[in-house]
Parts: sequence; C-alpha cells; structure tokens
Amino acid sequence: MSDPVPFRTDRRTGALRAPRNTAPGGAGPWDVKRAHPSLYGPANVDWELIEVPAQRFVALDGVGDPDTAPAYIEAVEALYAIAFAVKFAAKRALGREMVIAPLEGLWYADDASVFTAGAKAEWKWTLLMSQPDWVTDAFIAGAITGALAKKKLSALARVRVERLDEGLSAQLLHVGPYAAEAPALDRLHGEFLASYGLRVNGRHHEIYLGDPRRAAPAKLKTVLRQPVAPV
Repeated sequence: MSDPVPFRTDRRTGALRAPRNTAPGGAGPWDVKRAHPSLYGPANVDWELIEVPAQRFVALDGVGDPDTAPAYIEAVEALYAIAFAVKFAAKRALGREMVIAPLEGLWYADDASVFTAGAKAEWKWTLLMSQPDWVTDAFIAGAITGALAKKKLSALARVRVERLDEGLSAQLLHVGPYAAEAPALDRLHGEFLASYGLRVNGRHHEIYLGDPRRAAPAKLKTVLRQPVAPV
C-alpha cells in the first residue's frame, strides 16, 4: 500500500487539494520528458527503431517558411498561450501541476522535393505541444476560450486537439543547426529504411529540446522521428 498523499486545505473554499508540486501518488508535476524519456531524451545520434505510444497534443496547422512566415511565429505564440492557460487552470481547478512540454512539429508537403530544394515557402507544418491524459478535451476547450478573451491572436481560434498513434518509428537525436539535418535524413531514406525493409508511414516529426533564441546553433538538440511500416 502506498503512503497517503499529504493534502492541503484551500484557504478560500476549505476544500482539500493535493499539495503544490505533487500529483496523485506523489510523483511530482507531470512532465512529458520524464513520462516518456525514450521519446524526449534519446541518446542515439544514428537511426534506431522505437515503438511510439499514442499521445495527445494541442495542435495548429500552417504553411510557410518557419524562419520568416508571420503565420509560423503566431502559431508558436498561440500554442504557448494555450499551454500556459491549461497549466494555470489545472493548478487552480484540479490541484495538479505540469511542466510545459517542448514544441514539436510535423512537416509535409504536396511535393516532397520542396524540402530538398529548400523551398520553405511551400513547407506545410502542424505544430504540437503534448498534454497529459488527465486534461480532458473540454478542459482544453475552456483554456482556449479563456485565452481568446485575453489575447489578440487570431491563431488561437484554430488550435485543436490532435491525437497521434505513430507506432513503429525510426528516431535519432540531432545535435546542431536545423539546417544541418539533411545528412541524417539522407541516411534514413537512402540506407536505413531499405536495410530494414521499411517504408515511410506518416509525417516527418521533430521535437525541439533546445531554445534557438538562447542556445548556440551548434548546441541545439532536436529529436528527429519518422513513422515507418513494412514494405
């Protein structure tokens, strides 16, 4: 039998609530990096196969150059606004705490050659931020409504819940500038998939573990993932 959680009393309502920084069971704040270390903290810098469980995200779609497109910048701002709104609402209403998840992106195009050609204006993307299972869709919808009332970001109205079940995937940790990912992707499509009898089975997935505003490009860490399936 586990030790009881030391509850505290809400001074305004008198209700019992879980203590700060403690989830039920005493596990501490929800942190997707701790919940899924193999997905958010891999050490391998060459491709390996991994089984990815189903996950839930807040998501926002767009198209354009991620370096310059206003739509991309606004989408990032909107997702962070929702993530913080969910975080604060969960603490206030549920007595549970969470760590803001890393930004993630799914990348695709009508013609895949635009990636090798560097035609960034034609790149399509879906930005994501992971959410815990105990935050319901209705709870997220309420956070979106609250954020819309406080912030003038048109992209907030397009945020939605996205469920991904990528399953078997090739994954590695890329250390360095985003523009230097090409050799790893060439190895994936030119060697790795064929050697295992696999094909692409979903959108290219990136998880941004570093902050490009603070870290030197050479030190940026990005998880690269590609869902795959047998040929």
